Amino acid sequence: MPTSATLHRSVLLTSLLLLPALAPAAEPSPEVKRWWGHVQVLADDGLRGRDTGSEGHRKAAAYVARQFASLGIKPGAGDSYLQDVELVSRRLVDARSKLTLVREGQRTPLVIGKEAFISARMGDTRQVDAPMVFVGHGLSIPEVGHDELAGLDLKGKIAVFLYGGPETIPGPLRAHHSSQAERVKALKKAGAIGTVVLMNPKHEETPWARTALSRLQPAMTFADPALDESSGLQVSVTFNPAHAEVLFAGTPHTFKELLALADANQPLPRFELPSRLQSNAERVSAPVKSMNVVGLLPGSDAVLAREYVVLTAHLDHVGVGAPIQGDAIYNGAMDNATGVAAVLEVARALQAQKPQRSILFVLVTGEEKGLLGSRYFAAHPTVPAEAIVANFNLDMFLPLFPLKHLVAYGQDESTLAAPLQEVATAQGVELLKDPEPNRMLFIRSDQYAFILKGVPALSFKFGYAPGSPEERAFKGWYTRHYHAPSDDLRQPIDKDAAVRFVKLLTELTRTVANAPERPRWNDTSFFRRFARATTPEGKQDTPLSNP
Repeated sequence: MPTSATLHRSVLLTSLLLLPALAPAAEPSPEVKRWWGHVQVLADDGLRGRDTGSEGHRKAAAYVARQFASLGIKPGAGDSYLQDVELVSRRLVDARSKLTLVREGQRTPLVIGKEAFISARMGDTRQVDAPMVFVGHGLSIPEVGHDELAGLDLKGKIAVFLYGGPETIPGPLRAHHSSQAERVKALKKAGAIGTVVLMNPKHEETPWARTALSRLQPAMTFADPALDESSGLQVSVTFNPAHAEVLFAGTPHTFKELLALADANQPLPRFELPSRLQSNAERVSAPVKSMNVVGLLPGSDAVLAREYVVLTAHLDHVGVGAPIQGDAIYNGAMDNATGVAAVLEVARALQAQKPQRSILFVLVTGEEKGLLGSRYFAAHPTVPAEAIVANFNLDMFLPLFPLKHLVAYGQDESTLAAPLQEVATAQGVELLKDPEPNRMLFIRSDQYAFILKGVPALSFKFGYAPGSPEERAFKGWYTRHYHAPSDDLRQPIDKDAAVRFVKLLTELTRTVANAPERPRWNDTSFFRRFARATTPEGKQDTPLSNP
């Protein structure tokens, strides 16, 4: 039996061990307080999810403009911080929209939302009745001699394809030809009138139930039809992979077999499907006015100040939607209040020590509606287009854990790789390749509009080692929080890691803005073809020839 002295020593030791746990948490740094303060404002319930063109989005834009003014950042859209963007909202009348498979006179109605849904954005015709053809991944990539549409009779038919592509084709090239504009162009050329998209469950970002809820949100396009790259197809349908076998009944192939071939990186067969698809889609449209927020930090060098490094992040989210566990406000804290907050803090840091080139801070609208704000800005830049030398884009960079690894989409395509490596090494951050090229992230955010105008660009996310807890946290975030009401201020966010990333981005921006030479595409990059030749005066005129 222990003596009373022994018990006393044991209790004292236990008390001492508990002291650190009972001590108050360390006071957040001023940098953390500022960054997190922006996130708190932008993701507050009062902004109602910042839907494109909504009152909440206007309040968010006004907040960013006030922050720019307080920092001494000048208006970047003439004498205003706001660049107006005219849009059209298209909402599907779900209760009056129908999908039916017809085979040998037998009609099989599909349950909208459970088995499939119709796109509100794409589709110019109310009623469609057409045969279907499975076209593999549906990619036409002439640069590598890959054309899954060649030799098929698609005239007046609907192309059914599995999203993704062969891993033998470089990820950025595969992503470019998977973009809506390139895919619509290739399908129209082949004679197709519509699409049915099948997602590979292996690459599923969100559960189907949440994906299907997106059909209830209004889609948007430009009021100017010349900017609308989705026109020309009559219907677009997304099919639930859990119910996709019904499409292949009566063919020599099953959907399970096709998924296995895709996962093994094997060629996919192409064949007629025995069913026709009948679609009846009713849409209502309304004009929408929204805005990009643009701030300008003039450069310190009389010559280089005529050139611009552009930082972008999207200010919009998806607004108020179908309730999940009683919550209907899709706050968009990570997506993308975190990115906007980072841009504001980079602006603060660069204002304190101005770089030689000018910096343009562009908080774009309509990213969630199809990258609309960035596409509008790229088509109508507020500075000379030829003077934009680089773009760094932030779209939920996901500070879920300490910053040890970073993925920079596009890092292998241009000379931006060298300053990126220099800054990352100095901060002890390891750069990683894109671990999931079939998610096509290179084309799915606002940097893509700049790339198509010939501007070298990078977009960022925290990286992870395969099989690590960080990988589980990263993928788990998509499952639990992506485009869900739970992407709010209560989710775990590593604020210190976010501020460390802000410092890295600040130094990268400063390094590129101070470099004597403007960035350029690598000679081997596919995207070099979008660049324009630079004249001795620094202006760009004719497009470069294909590499």
